[in-house]
Amino acid sequence: MVISGGIAAYKIPDLVRTLVRAGLVVRCVMTRSAAQFVTPLALQTVSGHPVRADLFDASEEGAIDHIALADWADLVLVAPATASLLARMSHGLADELAGTLLLATRAPVLAAPAMNVNMWRHPATQENVERLRRRGVRFIGPETGALACGWEGEGRLADPAVIAAEVELLLAPKRLAGEVVVVTAGGTREPIDPVRVVANRSSGKMGTAVAAEAARRGARVVLISGPTALAAPAGVHRVLVETASEMRAAVQAELGACTIFVAAAAVSDFRPLAPAADKIKKDSIGEASRMVLELERTPDILAEVGEASAREGGGRLVVGFAAETRDLLAAARRKLEQKRCHLIVANDVTREGSGFDVDTNVVSFVGPGGEVEELSMRSKREVAERLLDRIEKLRGERS
Repeated sequence: MVISGGIAAYKIPDLVRTLVRAGLVVRCVMTRSAAQFVTPLALQTVSGHPVRADLFDASEEGAIDHIALADWADLVLVAPATASLLARMSHGLADELAGTLLLATRAPVLAAPAMNVNMWRHPATQENVERLRRRGVRFIGPETGALACGWEGEGRLADPAVIAAEVELLLAPKRLAGEVVVVTAGGTREPIDPVRVVANRSSGKMGTAVAAEAARRGARVVLISGPTALAAPAGVHRVLVETASEMRAAVQAELGACTIFVAAAAVSDFRPLAPAADKIKKDSIGEASRMVLELERTPDILAEVGEASAREGGGRLVVGFAAETRDLLAAARRKLEQKRCHLIVANDVTREGSGFDVDTNVVSFVGPGGEVEELSMRSKREVAERLLDRIEKLRGERS
């Protein structure tokens, strides 16, 4: 990681800590001005490795010379990338260790700019950025907001968690390269009137985790999500929908190119037959204080995809989710057969730490022939990782 001299450098120890916790080995290189904003000791403490700063330090060169450091890296992250450093990168200047490293490395380079909005918008900076893009440098940010200098606009360093997610995306093995994965997530909302809806407790966390993991493995991912407070994962194209019919239309639009379909959404099974055009007033119900709401079934998206895939020859892998409150495995096996799926992820939503709107899940994978793999409680990201492992295995067996 290359750290340059901007006020946003104070966020870098937190970013380094996040990357290390994700299992990455991080070595830090500072420009001369970076030490005005963050200390080498802080970076060494969170990274667990000595921090390099001086191109001509004999002791540092003896430990690991700058060319070996450039060769060692699988990815070079530049954060914050100031206007000055971007200019030096653009013109190939190697007047200090950071510039030399960036010239010598053959690894991908990811830059996270941070500077005053006017500096970012200046034609010289934009020309430097475009030149670096043409050479293959990737950029994340800058974000828009209040800046340390008092100005408002583009120039904020991207959130460290977002940068870390992008780093993980770039470094992950691309075992699903060439696959097109469509994931549904979250709950749908069916209108009763312009104010009220029929909905469920799904937050979209499980499906979003599956989409993020598929993208990390190199797939082109489309996430079709009901209303959610979650951000779209790095490298994922997200389509936001409201109702089951909207989700169905979005799925059908993507199905032609889809090679792996994962239905993690909690789609409403019923919707009001005749939604009111105006808000239903309490006074309109009358003295009975009771209202009868007539419902009709919504489209069965998973069954339609399973049937279409079988009709097309079964080349598309279809994975469904079954959220149940009783007879979990029996219900999952029925769903596997009836919806023509290749795998069902079943979870008992009555169990603590399992199901809707929590960060963990307890699931069982029910596969062809009815075999079952039970997972203990783990984070939804870990469940997504295990699920993608199973999908890769199934994909290989079918190939």
